[in-house]
Amino acid sequence: MSSIIYHIAKSDAWERESRRGEYRHPSLETEGFIHCSLEEQVPGTLEKYFPSREGLVVLEIAVERLRCELRYENGFPHVYGPLNVEAVLAVRQLTRIQRNPE
Repeated sequence: MSSIIYHIAKSDAWERESRRGEYRHPSLETEGFIHCSLEEQVPGTLEKYFPSREGLVVLEIAVERLRCELRYENGFPHVYGPLNVEAVLAVRQLTRIQRNPE
């Protein structure tokens, strides 16, 4: 499997949570894991779940630095625990993508 996975987060939530040394997405409480994507899955995930792309960041996560369990389910990586900040290699800002009028 890939050594890098990606998570799309609200930038304000990432900034707030990362100051604590770990990131806890709400899905950790409701589903027991944090949803992530492989590189090739990121565009589809953005299109399906984040069409406006405002106020978002993409976290680039080094799998070998994760302190909690990682499972691949239905082809997607899921992080079973809080995401430790030192596992995040890069944080990329996303901007709204303007669509051409038809």
